[in-house]
Amino acid sequence: MKLTRHLSQGRLVYLSQNDDAISVYENAHYRWLNFGGTVQSIMHKRKPWLLTLPHQIAILLPLLIFRPTNITELGLGGGNIARFITHLSTEISFQSIEESQVVIDSFLQYFNPESCQNTIIHSDGLQWLTQHNNNHWIISDIYRQDEFSFTEVIKQLEQLVEHLQTTSCLTINLPDISDDEMNLFLTVLGQLQSSHQIIYFHIPNYRNIIIHLYPEHWRTEPLLKRNSYLNKVTFNRWKGFWKHGKTIISSSL
Repeated sequence: MKLTRHLSQGRLVYLSQNDDAISVYENAHYRWLNFGGTVQSIMHKRKPWLLTLPHQIAILLPLLIFRPTNITELGLGGGNIARFITHLSTEISFQSIEESQVVIDSFLQYFNPESCQNTIIHSDGLQWLTQHNNNHWIISDIYRQDEFSFTEVIKQLEQLVEHLQTTSCLTINLPDISDDEMNLFLTVLGQLQSSHQIIYFHIPNYRNIIIHLYPEHWRTEPLLKRNSYLNKVTFNRWKGFWKHGKTIISSSL
């Protein structure tokens, strides 16, 4: 049965009384988080650590290349990334920075069935970055409201790059972005920094573009090394996704 058919059979289990229009639905197999009627995150109830949406795999593809010691996620959502990383290895220090207390409460009540002791910080992610600059890998997966202008997206990008260390990795999820906006985003990104390699992924049948900035010195090392937290099966499967990325040499933009 296709996932869309599963979603059509869901029942409402939670509806926020605030203005953020957050709701939680579930059926026998899945539980999912909605923002304003848009499915933001889906959890497999029997195996909650599974990645259920293709853009989540694209977000985590740098695990093919390096072994991060700490990961900071901006935007908790339904916690798919947090559950996967927590299940993957106890060697990784993982923390989520989330501005909405309603989202945090929803995660703790509905999307943390194994009671994982994830570090969750109630704060604006970009403000938090101004005081913490020791991040090995930053994942920006902040939900973009309809009224959130592209100018604000560019401002977010400038702040993210400003706090990116030369030895750190940055991953950005861009949902619902047009081709013209994407081209402008990449142009601005290339102008803002020159220390990192850029690779991005269009997600087929989804309106997500995932962008990775990884340190320039990684180009001199063999990519897709078998020095990964991923098991052999997952490593080989994800390796096939990597070849679909489009690499940008920032100096050529």
